[in-house]
Amino acid sequence: MSREVITNLTLATMERGARPYGLVDDGAVAVEDGRIVWCGPVDAMPDAGATWPRCDLGGRLVTPALIDCHTHIVHGGDRAREFEMRLQGVSYEDIARAGGGIFSTVEATRRTDPDTLLAGALPRVDALIAEGVSTIEIKSGYGLDVETELAMLRTARRIAAERPVRVRTSFLGAHAVPPEYAGRSDAYIDEVCLPALDAAHAEGLVDAVDGFCEGIAFGPARIERLFERAGTLGLPVKLHADQLSDLGGAALAARHHALSADHLEFVSEAGVRALAEAGTVAVLLPGAAYTLHAPRHPPLELLRRYEVPMAISTDCNPGSSPLASLLLAMNMACTLFRLTPEEALAGVTREAARALGIDDAGRIAPGLRADLAVWDVTHPAELAYRIGFNPLVERIVAPI
Repeated sequence: MSREVITNLTLATMERGARPYGLVDDGAVAVEDGRIVWCGPVDAMPDAGATWPRCDLGGRLVTPALIDCHTHIVHGGDRAREFEMRLQGVSYEDIARAGGGIFSTVEATRRTDPDTLLAGALPRVDALIAEGVSTIEIKSGYGLDVETELAMLRTARRIAAERPVRVRTSFLGAHAVPPEYAGRSDAYIDEVCLPALDAAHAEGLVDAVDGFCEGIAFGPARIERLFERAGTLGLPVKLHADQLSDLGGAALAARHHALSADHLEFVSEAGVRALAEAGTVAVLLPGAAYTLHAPRHPPLELLRRYEVPMAISTDCNPGSSPLASLLLAMNMACTLFRLTPEEALAGVTREAARALGIDDAGRIAPGLRADLAVWDVTHPAELAYRIGFNPLVERIVAPI
């Protein structure tokens, strides 16, 4: 049995309460076998912990370890040339329709063997771990055939064996219609997407099912079919929704009680209201807005008015958001979208956990995993304030 009391720290528990960030001055955390058994002001600590070994953190800030709840971190190749093209005025949609975008990554991923996929993903994972990340969601969606979709999900599972990080996988077979199925999206759903989902589920590779509901991808009717299959398999759903246009993706996600609806630049007030009623998390992805020079941003005031929980993520991918820094994503969320630093930190802890259906992390509270990040800062707002600076001192994670 392992026991320890962590002392001489400021706690940002991220619990909702009277104090911003759930702040506790001169705090302490008692940990037993990787679980938090008590936390609060050190002078209120129960007598039972008085004899436990102590770890003095020198007055530093402790937050929940960070959670990156939307990534495409496993993929082949890169799209640096397309980055140049966009800077020369070619739109994301035009690149995609010309066979670039997602399709160029699909081609590269299909050509890449699983060991090379893993080797390519690990440096991006390491960059996130170095910023205090304990949990990463990883999507498929760059295979668009049965075997490559399975290979991506197997690679994602291997990451958790190679690194001290918890991985949640999302099946994103409905990411795009591959060239060999051009004009036959229903056939693709029938012949590839649904069989791949069934096979991945049978192999224990799927934690959630995702889709891209957009004019350049799949309309609501086809996403509906995918979500119905997910329901028969007992899998929760997520959705890339209303990023480039309003196709009613948020409302579709809400009807299926999705864990999250992600992007949401073009979401309507009715869509926001539906998310609120369903308890679906809005995952905001400022890296994509930054990279694509998005003409509009998620409607923050509507999301606040309807009290929709907001998570933040890197959307780490080779095309629209080649971002592997969750700290920078926090800063972007504040500077581009106008979130407060407290909303940003909640978005990569408490609300990110909720977006993944995780109830044992994202906050500092008794009974939860002792997944903690120790920062050399004086106030939690500094985590979103600085640009290109990492103040992490230590990442503490419970056994995976």
